[in-house]
Parts: sequence; structure tokens; C-alpha cells
Amino acid sequence: MPGLLWLEGGITAVPGVLASGIPCGIKASGKKDLALIYSSTPARAAAVFTTNQVKGAPVQVSMEHMKERTIQAIVASSGCSNVCTGEQGIRDAREMTAIVGDLLKIPARHVLVASTGVIGRPLPMEKIRAGLPKLVKSLSPQGGRSAAEGILTTDTGPKEAALRLEVGGRPVTLGGIAKGVGMIEPHMATMFCFLATDAVVSPDALDAALRRAVAQSFNRITVDGDQSTSDTVALLANGLAENQVLEKGSRGLRQFRQGLEAITERLAKLLVKDGEGATKLVSIHVRGARSRREARLAARSVANSLLVKTAINGQDPNWGRIMMALGKSAAVVRADRVSIAFDDEHVVAAGQLRQGARLDRVREIMAGREFSIQIDLGLGRGEEQVWTCDLSEEYVRINAKYTT
Repeated sequence: MPGLLWLEGGITAVPGVLASGIPCGIKASGKKDLALIYSSTPARAAAVFTTNQVKGAPVQVSMEHMKERTIQAIVASSGCSNVCTGEQGIRDAREMTAIVGDLLKIPARHVLVASTGVIGRPLPMEKIRAGLPKLVKSLSPQGGRSAAEGILTTDTGPKEAALRLEVGGRPVTLGGIAKGVGMIEPHMATMFCFLATDAVVSPDALDAALRRAVAQSFNRITVDGDQSTSDTVALLANGLAENQVLEKGSRGLRQFRQGLEAITERLAKLLVKDGEGATKLVSIHVRGARSRREARLAARSVANSLLVKTAINGQDPNWGRIMMALGKSAAVVRADRVSIAFDDEHVVAAGQLRQGARLDRVREIMAGREFSIQIDLGLGRGEEQVWTCDLSEEYVRINAKYTT
């Protein structure tokens, strides 16, 4: 978008935001497994969490702390999700916020907590208690990359992004980090994504802007069709840009939303590109549905089809699998109106192989790291897009022995 400048770094590109990441021994590998994000001033906050009925203890505690909409720190651990751990899990999550609050001299209720990793195991609290003081001492304006590394599980590398844009005539910065490459198909949440901005935004406008951005980015991705029990997206706005307060309906808020949606889309795509065992990022673009909802249902059905995803991995232009996936969706589909293209190479017209279709050209397109599958249902004006990845033998290898 015009006036948008992408910056180096991630969440600590935002003025007043410090971060850190260290190893404390949760992971047997010795890699970083604790992360902390800290705003030098209390921040207005918005957050969305997993809608899975099984919610981890950190999600439950963070949802409580979000009631005031004021947050100054986020502490996260990786290697153990603290899910299905009973009352002890709740106590452990609360203790993490209390320790961080004491060390930073802020109320525990102004700290969010997040944990990711294996389900059903208690946190090794003795290691975390020993690590948290070191984590706080490590806070730095250059610590964003370390924090991004501290939240990883099966990711192959950190995901971070930052940008600056003009909002109401003043420069505003947005930055964020994200993780999550398996157990991914969120609904009103995503894996982990921690965002910060120096903009001044009213609480209601901030909440609405985040939900809209998530709906158009993280809620449009799928790796394997499974929804995590720990999904958390949080956005802190510390107000250091000293812009006029962004309220619902204002031009400034519309500008801010454009920046927020750009950064969440970039992070969402980074997650899919790094999906467990993934070799390709594929956009499933459905138009011509009776409604946006039906376009989304049709796109998700194609994006989550194991047969479509394995065909993508094998660079097999098996358009029949796409027709199958469309037909089994909850959207209304009439086979004789469907057209399908891979990028700009049209393969299907009126539900049949198009005369002159160049399947060799489709194989070339599918050999690339990124391409699109364009689908027109021919029934209306509904249009939606979902990003997916292929399903490889590596995905099976990773997940067949995840706890062993």
C-alpha cells in the first residue's frame, strides 16, 4: 500500500518495546524456550484466543487478565503447552505472571502468559522460576529476534515483521512475531502472534481492528486442518506516537487498519510457508459463490483436502480432486458451472477438462514454491481466499513421533 515502509526486525522495531529470549531447560535440545515482550509504559491491549473447547491454562489466565484491557508484558514458554494439566496448570500459569510482574514492578494482571508444545505435561516450574529473572535481565531494544526464537516448536526459523506508515499525519510503527507450523487451522485466533504499536487507539477500536485483521489473515490459513488449544494473538498499543486518539469510523483508524492487516497477512503467509514438512505456499481463491461465506467454505474444503494437498506436493495437476473437494463442501456447487485455473493456466471449464488445457504447463507452475488455484463457481458474487500448503512425507515423520 502507498506510504507503507517495511522495516528490518520485528516487535522491538516499535518504540518503547523491549524483548528477550533465553533457554531455561524446558526443551531437551537446549534451544531458547522462554520469551518476554515488555512495553516501557502500560499499553492498551486487544487479544483473541482459540475457540477450541479445550483451552490451555495460559489461555484461561490470559483471558482473565484481558478484562481490564491494559497489558504491559507478555511471557511465553515453548516445549510444553500446559494444557490438560488441571488446577496445577492454572496455578503455574498464574505464578509465571506473578513472578514477571514482581520482577518488572507491574501488576500480575498486566501480564499475559502463553505456552506451546506437548499437551498433557506439567510445566517444569523449577526451571522456569530460575529462568525468569535471567529473561527479565536480558530485555533489550534489540531482543525481538531472541523472543521470536524463544517461542518456536517445530518451526524451522523465527517469523517477524515490522512496518511504519503515516496515520493522521504522524508516523506510526507496527511490529510482531509469530510461531506455529502444525496443528494449524484457527478460527478467531491463531497459534502465537504477539504484536505491538506505538499508536494511540481507543480500546474498542483496537479490539475491532485486531479481530478484523485476524479474520482476514490468520483465519485464512491452514496447514493440517487442526486447531490448537493454545492459540493466542495479542496486540499492545503503548501510545508513544502521541497521535490523535484513533476512534471507530475515523480516517486515521482506517489507515492504521491497513498497516495492521498488512503485517498480519505477512506473518500468516510466513507460517504457512514454514508449515510442517511444507514445500509450497498455495493460495486457494474462490469467486462466483452465492456469498462470501460459501466462498470461504468452498476454499477451506479445497485447502484442507489431504488428496489435494498430496497432489500439490507431487506436482500432479489432478483437478478432479479439486472438484471432489468443492462438491463435499457446505457451499452450493453446480459442477457444470465450475472453472479452475492454476495461476493463469485454465484447466477446467463448465466442470470438464478444457479443450487445449496445457497440463505440462500446470506441472511447471506447481513446481514453484508459490502459486494460486483460481476457482470460479459461476453462481454469484461471493469471493474469498485461503492460504494452504502441501502435505509431505516429512509432515508424517514429524508428527508420528512428536512426543517421543
